[in-house]
Amino acid sequence: MPAVHAPPTRHFLLLATLALSGASYSLLQSLVAPALPELQRELGASPTAVAWIFTAYLLSASIAAPIAGRIGDMFGKKKTLLFSIGALAVGSLIAALATTLPLMIGGRAIQGIAGAVFPLAYGIIRDELPRERVASGIALISTLLGIGGGLGIILSGPIIAHLSYHWLFWIPLIAVIVAGAATLLFVPESQQRTPGRISWAGAALLSAWLVCLLLGVSEGPRWGWASGPTLGLFATTAVLVVAWVRVEERAPVPLVDMRMLRLRGVWTTNLATLLIGYGMFATFILVPQFVELPRSTGFGFGASVTQAGLFLLPASVAMLVVSPLTGRISNAIGAKVPLVLGATISTASFLLLAFAHSEPWQLYVATTVMGIGIGFAFASMTNLIVEAVPREQTGVASGMNSIMRSIGSSIGSQLSASIIAGNLLASGLPGERGFTLAFALCAAVLIIGTGAAVAVPARLHRSGAAA
Repeated sequence: MPAVHAPPTRHFLLLATLALSGASYSLLQSLVAPALPELQRELGASPTAVAWIFTAYLLSASIAAPIAGRIGDMFGKKKTLLFSIGALAVGSLIAALATTLPLMIGGRAIQGIAGAVFPLAYGIIRDELPRERVASGIALISTLLGIGGGLGIILSGPIIAHLSYHWLFWIPLIAVIVAGAATLLFVPESQQRTPGRISWAGAALLSAWLVCLLLGVSEGPRWGWASGPTLGLFATTAVLVVAWVRVEERAPVPLVDMRMLRLRGVWTTNLATLLIGYGMFATFILVPQFVELPRSTGFGFGASVTQAGLFLLPASVAMLVVSPLTGRISNAIGAKVPLVLGATISTASFLLLAFAHSEPWQLYVATTVMGIGIGFAFASMTNLIVEAVPREQTGVASGMNSIMRSIGSSIGSQLSASIIAGNLLASGLPGERGFTLAFALCAAVLIIGTGAAVAVPARLHRSGAAA
């Protein structure tokens, strides 16, 4: 029986609600990154300990996304979405009130549960919107990952400069509360259900290998990539991944269907997501750090934290502009084309950063190009995943895609930081060679990502494809 869809006004309110929820989550993900030195001073923490404010959020989100996606498919996406938004609100309240590091880390871990917002939103869009609007709706929500991340970097400086660190959480909390109320009013409970149960053994093993992997990546720059603890975590990750795959293959109702992950349209898109995620989040680390270095280094611009954030503003604007275009292209000729286009354009932006960064206008041009590329790529990734899997696997499939993005972003930011730390000047400040190498490595990674995008199988556009 064909789905009965709501009128256009209801569609707009639905998308606006999901967009506000996604923007709140992605904003809180990056908002604390530039503020970590301030948080370190205020909370009396070491550099290693304060990094957990960022890492705890990433870990929690990576674990929650596929599990909550599966729960939403089984018991109702609206209920699960409300729980995720509630966790974001509670975590933000705890973080806003926190005056000690353990309480702050606890609040951030609770916030990270809202990583399920994106896979749930994709499933709701697929269930509730007419087919011709699904691609553009998913493109809009997907792009908010990049837009919100960029805005977090931009807004952090002014908040820290004119208010206290507590306002890094009070201000987003207002948006989160509005998003929760709007979800109650404008998001219908989906009638689509996937019967079954949750493979808790699979969920536990998935959580364990993600914790080991992301912990190793996060602490690698401080412990040393070849140190015993780092290598031990990576070895443990490999063992746990093998155990996880075996458990899921034998489970009557797996949390993540391994056959789904082996689909060419899924694994190629996930690989491209990981590699492109590497580049985008490396930019959020590298560009502000580069422009904040004093002019005495011979290449830095001496920018303040607020001024540094403005160098990423063109990227956020560009992502917002290209998002609707991506949806139209996906409807007309398929989502593979904007993914390949986005990966190629993103590669060009890092080549510009590697070889032309002596003047501010060059960085503005490069970040604008990067925003266009990331906007095309991120807006098409989830569409490709959604097209490749059955409706009942939308939540868990897009959740796994979110995990690939998180892994890529973590590796990109931490490996870039290691390269910078390994190329210091006599003064102890980062040297230009380190930035050039880091930008060049991002370009190389994205060239491989472009190859992965080309390997994604082409699909018929939505208006002409079979149901």
